[in-house]
Amino acid sequence: MSIDVRIVSLGALSSHPLRGEAGDRRPGHATTSLLTLGEQRILVDPSLPPDHLRQRLDERMGLEPSAITDVFLTDLRPDRRRGLGLFTDARWHVGEAERDAYREVIQTRRRELDDEDELDPESDRLLEIESQVVARCGAAPDRLADGVDLFPLPGVTPGLCGLLLPMPRTTILICGDAIPTVEHLEQGVVLPHVADLEQAQESFKEAVEIADQLVLGRDNLVFNPTRRFGLG
Repeated sequence: MSIDVRIVSLGALSSHPLRGEAGDRRPGHATTSLLTLGEQRILVDPSLPPDHLRQRLDERMGLEPSAITDVFLTDLRPDRRRGLGLFTDARWHVGEAERDAYREVIQTRRRELDDEDELDPESDRLLEIESQVVARCGAAPDRLADGVDLFPLPGVTPGLCGLLLPMPRTTILICGDAIPTVEHLEQGVVLPHVADLEQAQESFKEAVEIADQLVLGRDNLVFNPTRRFGLG
Protein backbone atom coordinates (compact mmCIF):
# COMPACT_ATOMS: atom_id res chain seq x y z
CA MET A 1 0.00 0.00 0.00
CA SER A 2 1.33 3.43 -0.90
CA ILE A 3 1.93 6.01 1.84
CA ASP A 4 1.20 9.70 1.36
CA VAL A 5 3.41 11.91 3.55
CA ARG A 6 2.29 15.50 4.05
CA ILE A 7 3.46 18.33 6.27
CA VAL A 8 0.53 19.83 8.16
CA SER A 9 2.49 22.53 9.97
CA LEU A 10 6.18 23.52 9.98
CA GLY A 11 7.72 23.72 13.42
CA ALA A 12 10.16 26.24 14.85
CA LEU A 13 12.61 26.51 17.72
CA SER A 14 11.81 29.21 20.24
CA SER A 15 15.45 30.21 19.95
CA HIS A 16 17.75 28.91 17.20
CA PRO A 17 21.29 28.55 18.59
CA LEU A 18 22.87 27.99 15.17
CA ARG A 19 21.60 31.39 14.04
CA GLY A 20 23.15 33.07 17.04
CA GLU A 21 19.79 33.62 18.74
CA ALA A 22 19.49 33.87 22.51
CA GLY A 23 16.36 33.93 24.64
CA ASP A 24 12.89 33.08 23.41
CA ARG A 25 12.36 34.77 20.06
CA ARG A 26 9.11 33.03 19.11
CA PRO A 27 6.76 30.30 20.38
CA GLY A 28 8.44 26.94 19.93
CA HIS A 29 6.45 24.16 18.28
CA ALA A 30 7.10 20.90 16.50
CA THR A 31 6.56 20.00 12.87
CA THR A 32 3.28 18.14 12.46
CA SER A 33 2.97 15.59 9.66
CA LEU A 34 0.28 13.28 8.36
CA LEU A 35 0.69 9.77 6.97
CA THR A 36 -2.19 8.43 4.91
CA LEU A 37 -2.50 4.72 4.11
CA GLY A 38 -5.89 4.00 2.63
CA GLU A 39 -8.41 4.70 5.40
CA GLN A 40 -5.74 5.00 8.09
CA ARG A 41 -4.46 8.49 8.89
CA ILE A 42 -1.58 8.86 11.34
CA LEU A 43 -0.94 12.36 12.66
CA VAL A 44 2.55 12.88 14.07
CA ASP A 45 3.22 15.44 16.83
CA PRO A 46 0.02 17.57 17.04
CA SER A 47 1.97 20.53 18.39
CA LEU A 48 -0.17 23.56 17.56
CA PRO A 49 -2.96 24.72 19.89
CA PRO A 50 -6.30 23.06 19.07
CA ASP A 51 -7.89 25.92 17.12
CA HIS A 52 -4.77 26.47 15.01
CA LEU A 53 -4.29 22.76 14.32
CA ARG A 54 -7.93 22.31 13.33
CA GLN A 55 -7.48 25.16 10.84
CA ARG A 56 -4.26 23.69 9.41
CA LEU A 57 -5.87 20.29 8.87
CA ASP A 58 -8.66 21.97 6.96
CA GLU A 59 -6.33 24.21 4.94
CA ARG A 60 -3.81 21.53 4.02
CA MET A 61 -5.98 18.42 3.67
CA GLY A 62 -9.63 19.40 3.99
CA LEU A 63 -9.93 17.12 7.03
CA GLU A 64 -11.73 17.35 10.33
CA PRO A 65 -9.98 16.04 13.48
CA SER A 66 -12.42 13.12 13.52
CA ALA A 67 -10.79 11.83 10.32
CA ILE A 68 -7.55 11.05 12.17
CA THR A 69 -7.35 7.39 13.20
CA ASP A 70 -4.00 7.46 15.03
CA VAL A 71 -1.76 10.00 16.72
CA PHE A 72 1.95 9.30 17.18
CA LEU A 73 4.15 11.34 19.52
CA THR A 74 7.90 11.30 18.88
CA ASP A 75 8.31 12.23 22.54
CA LEU A 76 6.09 13.30 25.45
CA ARG A 77 7.25 16.86 26.06
CA PRO A 78 4.23 19.17 26.27
CA ASP A 79 5.11 21.18 23.15
CA ARG A 80 4.68 18.02 21.06
CA ARG A 81 1.02 17.68 21.94
CA ARG A 82 -0.82 20.95 22.53
CA GLY A 83 -3.51 19.86 20.08
CA LEU A 84 -3.80 16.27 21.30
CA GLY A 85 -7.22 16.83 22.85
CA LEU A 86 -8.75 17.26 19.37
CA PHE A 87 -8.27 13.56 18.70
CA THR A 88 -10.18 11.79 21.44
CA ASP A 89 -11.49 9.16 19.02
CA ALA A 90 -8.02 8.29 17.68
CA ARG A 91 -5.51 5.80 19.05
CA TRP A 92 -2.59 7.56 20.77
CA HIS A 93 0.90 6.04 20.48
CA VAL A 94 4.32 6.80 21.93
CA GLY A 95 7.51 4.77 22.29
CA GLU A 96 7.42 2.49 25.34
CA ALA A 97 10.76 3.74 26.71
CA GLU A 98 9.57 7.33 26.46
CA ARG A 99 6.30 6.51 28.20
CA ASP A 100 8.09 4.72 31.04
CA ALA A 101 10.63 7.52 31.49
CA TYR A 102 7.97 10.23 31.53
CA ARG A 103 5.85 8.27 33.98
CA GLU A 104 8.86 8.06 36.30
CA VAL A 105 9.35 11.84 36.07
CA ILE A 106 5.72 12.36 37.11
CA GLN A 107 6.02 9.91 40.00
CA THR A 108 9.23 11.58 41.21
CA ARG A 109 7.59 14.98 41.14
CA ARG A 110 4.60 13.62 43.08
CA ARG A 111 6.92 12.31 45.78
CA GLU A 112 8.61 15.70 45.95
CA LEU A 113 5.25 17.41 46.38
CA ASP A 114 4.30 14.98 49.14
CA ASP A 115 7.48 15.93 51.00
CA GLU A 116 6.83 19.67 50.81
CA ASP A 117 5.41 21.46 53.84
CA GLU A 118 2.70 23.34 51.94
CA LEU A 119 0.22 21.68 49.59
CA ASP A 120 0.32 22.98 46.02
CA PRO A 121 -3.09 22.12 44.52
CA GLU A 122 -2.24 23.55 41.09
CA SER A 123 0.92 21.47 40.70
CA ASP A 124 -0.98 18.40 41.84
CA ARG A 125 -3.72 19.11 39.30
CA LEU A 126 -1.21 19.50 36.45
CA LEU A 127 0.54 16.28 37.39
CA GLU A 128 -2.79 14.47 37.36
CA ILE A 129 -3.45 15.76 33.84
CA GLU A 130 -0.01 14.58 32.73
CA SER A 131 -0.63 11.18 34.31
CA GLN A 132 -3.87 10.86 32.37
CA VAL A 133 -2.11 11.68 29.08
CA VAL A 134 0.56 9.05 29.72
CA ALA A 135 -2.06 6.47 30.69
CA ARG A 136 -4.03 7.20 27.51
CA CYS A 137 -0.98 6.69 25.27
CA GLY A 138 -0.38 3.13 24.19
CA ALA A 139 3.14 1.77 23.77
CA ALA A 140 3.67 1.94 20.02
CA PRO A 141 4.24 -1.45 18.37
CA ASP A 142 7.36 -2.03 16.29
CA ARG A 143 5.20 -1.66 13.17
CA LEU A 144 2.59 1.06 13.53
CA ALA A 145 1.09 0.24 10.12
CA ASP A 146 2.09 -1.57 6.95
CA GLY A 147 5.29 0.20 5.88
CA VAL A 148 5.47 2.41 8.99
CA ASP A 149 8.12 1.14 11.42
CA LEU A 150 9.11 2.45 14.82
CA PHE A 151 12.69 3.80 14.82
CA PRO A 152 14.16 4.51 18.28
CA LEU A 153 16.24 7.70 18.45
CA PRO A 154 16.98 8.15 22.16
CA GLY A 155 19.11 10.95 23.53
CA VAL A 156 17.26 14.22 23.25
CA THR A 157 14.72 12.54 25.51
CA PRO A 158 15.19 9.07 27.03
CA GLY A 159 12.83 7.35 24.62
CA LEU A 160 12.43 9.59 21.58
CA CYS A 161 11.22 7.54 18.60
CA GLY A 162 10.85 8.31 14.94
CA LEU A 163 8.93 6.56 12.19
CA LEU A 164 10.73 4.86 9.30
CA LEU A 165 8.95 4.61 5.96
CA PRO A 166 10.81 2.31 3.54
CA MET A 167 9.45 2.87 0.03
CA PRO A 168 10.39 1.37 -3.34
CA ARG A 169 12.44 4.40 -4.46
CA THR A 170 13.23 6.22 -1.23
CA THR A 171 13.33 5.87 2.55
CA ILE A 172 11.78 8.60 4.70
CA LEU A 173 12.44 9.04 8.41
CA ILE A 174 10.27 11.21 10.63
CA CYS A 175 12.93 11.98 13.19
CA GLY A 176 11.50 14.46 15.68
CA ASP A 177 14.04 16.52 17.58
CA ALA A 178 16.78 13.94 16.98
CA ILE A 179 17.47 16.31 14.05
CA PRO A 180 15.48 19.51 14.58
CA THR A 181 16.41 21.81 11.67
CA VAL A 182 18.26 22.00 8.37
CA GLU A 183 21.08 23.88 10.08
CA HIS A 184 21.52 21.08 12.62
CA LEU A 185 21.48 18.53 9.79
CA GLU A 186 24.07 20.39 7.71
CA GLN A 187 26.38 21.10 10.65
CA GLY A 188 26.00 17.66 12.23
CA VAL A 189 25.05 18.88 15.69
CA VAL A 190 22.26 18.09 18.14
CA LEU A 191 20.26 20.38 20.40
CA PRO A 192 22.24 21.89 23.28
CA HIS A 193 20.05 20.57 26.11
CA VAL A 194 19.47 16.82 25.87
CA ALA A 195 18.92 13.93 28.27
CA ASP A 196 22.00 12.02 27.06
CA LEU A 197 24.47 13.72 24.71
CA GLU A 198 26.25 10.56 23.58
CA GLN A 199 22.96 8.84 22.77
CA ALA A 200 21.67 11.93 20.97
CA GLN A 201 24.78 12.07 18.78
CA GLU A 202 24.52 8.37 17.98
CA SER A 203 20.84 8.71 17.08
CA PHE A 204 21.65 11.65 14.80
CA LYS A 205 24.24 9.48 13.04
CA GLU A 206 21.82 6.55 12.65
CA ALA A 207 19.12 8.81 11.21
CA VAL A 208 21.48 10.20 8.58
CA GLU A 209 22.77 6.73 7.71
CA ILE A 210 19.36 5.16 7.09
CA ALA A 211 17.22 7.83 5.40
CA ASP A 212 17.12 9.39 1.94
CA GLN A 213 14.68 12.03 3.17
CA LEU A 214 13.98 13.32 6.67
CA VAL A 215 11.02 15.05 8.27
CA LEU A 216 12.88 17.26 10.73
CA GLY A 217 11.56 18.01 14.19
CA ARG A 218 11.25 21.77 13.68
CA ASP A 219 11.61 22.06 9.92
CA ASN A 220 10.49 20.62 6.61
CA LEU A 221 10.73 17.35 4.72
CA VAL A 222 14.25 17.54 3.25
CA PHE A 223 16.65 15.41 1.27
CA ASN A 224 19.59 13.89 3.12
CA PRO A 225 22.58 16.01 2.04
CA THR A 226 24.98 13.06 2.47
CA ARG A 227 23.28 11.13 -0.33
CA ARG A 228 24.44 11.57 -3.92
CA PHE A 229 20.95 11.19 -5.30
CA GLY A 230 17.38 11.46 -4.07
CA LEU A 231 14.52 9.56 -5.62
CA GLY A 232 16.62 7.82 -8.25
